[in-house]
Amino acid sequence: MRASHACPTAEHELAFHEGGAWPVAGVDEAGRGALAGPVVAGAVVADWTTRQPWHDGVRDSKQLNGAQRERLYHEIINGAASVGLGVVDSDEIDAIGIAAASRKAMYQALSALSVAPGGVLIDWFILPSLRIRQEGVTEGDARCISIAAASIVAKVTRDRMMQELDQQYSGYGFASHKGYGTASHLRCLRQLGASPVHRVSFRPVRLQIGGLL
Repeated sequence: MRASHACPTAEHELAFHEGGAWPVAGVDEAGRGALAGPVVAGAVVADWTTRQPWHDGVRDSKQLNGAQRERLYHEIINGAASVGLGVVDSDEIDAIGIAAASRKAMYQALSALSVAPGGVLIDWFILPSLRIRQEGVTEGDARCISIAAASIVAKVTRDRMMQELDQQYSGYGFASHKGYGTASHLRCLRQLGASPVHRVSFRPVRLQIGGLL
């Protein structure tokens, strides 16, 4: 069970700063466990040494409702030094696996930053090819403010993409469940089969479209 961290801190960021790894980028992904749609990574660089007004309220995106995420998304975009995004679609997820796809999206997000980070804090992951100081932080989205900010950017971006996919592939309910394996989503899979954005390499998708559940 995940521990509850009501307010992420800049403890890890400040430790990087003291060690000369600056500025720090927080990185997180959204959509890793979904059955459809892309995996999206966000990277956020900001001055974490001084508390800014927009820092207040930043939490793990899963602890926020949609309106809170949207508000904070705009505050992060406007208040951070740089924000980067990475997107890997369902076809590539099927081809290379979700772990590799998540890492690829994270590399993309870091490459998209206009401010080069001197250190990187990542939720859970380590990026083997990264040549700067990094740390994979357990429950980082709940503990580190930079990772929490990245989680919000990734989540809001992906949710918007799933709303667009709902318009392209009606009947699956992507706008509501965002591609995750809810009971209604699984029923739609049984009835309609897989859409072009379903991850057919994922066992629940294969089972549902095969009529085995």
